[in-house]
This record gives sequence, structure tokens and C-alpha cells, in this order.
Amino acid sequence: MNPMPTLTIVIPTRDEAETISEMVLCCLKITPHVWVVDSLSRDGTPQLAAQAGARVFTIPEPGKGSAIRGIIPALTTELVLFIDADGSHDVADIPKLLQPLRDNLADHVQASRLLGGSSELHGSFQEFFRLAGSAFITACINRRFGVTISDSQNGFRALRVSVLRALDLREKITTIEQEMVIKTLKKQYRLVEVPSHEHARIFGESKIKLTRVWIRYGYVLLRDLFLNS
Repeated sequence: MNPMPTLTIVIPTRDEAETISEMVLCCLKITPHVWVVDSLSRDGTPQLAAQAGARVFTIPEPGKGSAIRGIIPALTTELVLFIDADGSHDVADIPKLLQPLRDNLADHVQASRLLGGSSELHGSFQEFFRLAGSAFITACINRRFGVTISDSQNGFRALRVSVLRALDLREKITTIEQEMVIKTLKKQYRLVEVPSHEHARIFGESKIKLTRVWIRYGYVLLRDLFLNS
């Protein structure tokens, strides 16, 4: 794939030193605009990202949502793609996510683990409850908007920057994924899914602790589906 100067790839990070250099190098093969948005890493992640060739943007508070919201004012390209730093998303699938945007068939494209399979979301009660919760949230979204999406929680997604700004995002943690999906549909932008396999993390464990955040997921679902205009 030829380099795409109209695309920025954003990699949110917190303590991902083992994988960030390789992720940056792979993304630089697709576009020269690669941003690592780091929140409170203590393992040298920002320094390694800069050495690999990324531009580094640091934020003073934790949370994936804070990282995504923080980088929005700095974006100067037409398109933006978000990808996790842990190696679970397949960089080779980036062109597949971008194609509906380039063909003007979508404003927001999300990768689906339900369509592409997952090597991570099975095998323990923690993963079972993550999958069950995601399925419930996705079913509520489908019912509310009359759509048939399969995965509302995947962090692997691409949007038009103008659309991203129009969503007026509020969330500070991983609930920002479902917030993006719901607000895209509520504002009648075109949302498309493409299959992408989710690989197991190369190193470490997921930073999502359901016992700490499940109430927030439920609140955001209720707020964005029914309470906000």
C-alpha cells in the first residue's frame, strides 16, 4: 500500500514498552503521520516510541478516552485510525478499514472481532464476562437504532476527522469506544464494520478491570442511548 499523507494513525499507550517500537515501525509503512498518545507510562514507552519515529503526545491523566480526546485538536489529516499498542490488532488489516472511507461508503469504520474471530476473548471468566457485556451493549445499540453491528467495543477503528470532532466525546476510559459508535449512529453518520482477527496480547494482561468499570459502561449506555438528545 502506498503511503497515505491524508491519514494519521493514533496509538494510545500506557506501559507498552515491549511492543510499541514494532507497532510504530509497522504503522510508519502506511503513513508518515503516526502519533503515540501516552498517559502516565513508567516503563519508557514514550521514549521508545519517539526513537522508532513516532510523534509523542503525552497527557497528564490515565484512560484511553482521555488519550483519544486529547489528540483530536492536534489532528491535521482527513482521516484518523486508532489501533492498540499491544499487538492484538492486525496492522495488515488497516487498508481494509480505510477502503470504505476512501470509496466514500462510510464515515466511521470499525473492525469486528465477532466477524474476524478472537484469540483473546475466551478461556477465563474475566474474558467470558467481557464478551457477554460487549454482546449485551451491542444488542442494545442494534435495537435502539435498527442496525446489525456485531462489535461495539473494539479499539481498532478509522474515522473522518471531521466526524470525530463532531461526536463531542466525553469519556475518559475505554467506554469511549461505545460512545463513538452510539454517537455516530445518533448523528446519522455512516458506520461500517469489517472483519479483523483479534490476536492475543504479545505481552502482559488487559488493563480493563471489569469490577471497576462495569457501572460506568452501563451508565454510558443509558446516557447515550436514551438521555442525551
